[in-house]
Amino acid sequence: MVVLVDTVSANQVRPRHPEKVNRPDALSPPKPDWIRVRAPNTRGYADTRKIVKENGLVTVCEEAGCPNIGECWDKKHATFMIMGDTCTRACAFCNVKTGMPGALDAAEPEHVAEATFKLGLTHVVVTSVDRDDLADGGAEHFAQTIRAIRARCPTTTIEILTPDFLRKEGALEVVAAAKPDVFNHNLETVPARYLTVRPGARYFHSIRLLQRVKEIDPTIFTKSGIMVGLGEERHEVLQVMDDLRSAEVDFLTIGQYLQPTRKHHAVMRYVTPDEFTGYEKVAYTKGFLMVSASPLTRSSHHAGEDFAKLQAARIARGR
Repeated sequence: MVVLVDTVSANQVRPRHPEKVNRPDALSPPKPDWIRVRAPNTRGYADTRKIVKENGLVTVCEEAGCPNIGECWDKKHATFMIMGDTCTRACAFCNVKTGMPGALDAAEPEHVAEATFKLGLTHVVVTSVDRDDLADGGAEHFAQTIRAIRARCPTTTIEILTPDFLRKEGALEVVAAAKPDVFNHNLETVPARYLTVRPGARYFHSIRLLQRVKEIDPTIFTKSGIMVGLGEERHEVLQVMDDLRSAEVDFLTIGQYLQPTRKHHAVMRYVTPDEFTGYEKVAYTKGFLMVSASPLTRSSHHAGEDFAKLQAARIARGR
């Protein structure tokens, strides 16, 4: 039996995912050559890590084991994860620690704003763990963080990647009222895989969440993403595209699922680069302003560059 030990948080020896400890190992096929990435060891990476730690912040780059951390941190691009490092959900694909989170840090919004300033970010991405334990799901904390960044870095554009705020009435409206430039909420997978991959979420609730953002404020860009390689079929991916366009979502990301540990969902197959290119072409024909589809595509990867392209596409199409 393999015991998953928390190796991200210092001075803790506990199961990182207690609910997965007794599951049988799920074996994935070996990674193909196109998935390989270099280990992070540059000066830029070290500088970014220093600023993150000095401000007592958590990043999804570290917690989720993102394969692009070396590239992004070398450029001083980091995605801040607010409301702690412990999630109240237990999705089969995710490496973020699960359990009962602690209290919110009232100073965190200011710390995120200060780190954004020190890193010189022109575009910042803020995400969070799920906080089902909070009455508003953490919506007000998101709003406070957006406002703090605006005050400290008025020219920086802000992208948020939120949980689904399931059964948290009024939460979405609080976040949207803070006017992020991009509102991202990931579907993660096709609806047929939700029970296995994302059992705590509801596919059509997530679609409706994205649709509501546009109803509240049409000027906010909306964005969503899925992983492939979890057992989905091509026609299911194309249906997700249609569902997102029906909700007027602007930006779609598609990336390869990578198994964090043997206790997580297995990789059913590695989707080829040519297949990703095909998905991207089809998505553009369906009307998305921006599409990023590749094996190493992640929600925040090249977010700043993609935001500039998103703005240009809106102007070009008059939307």
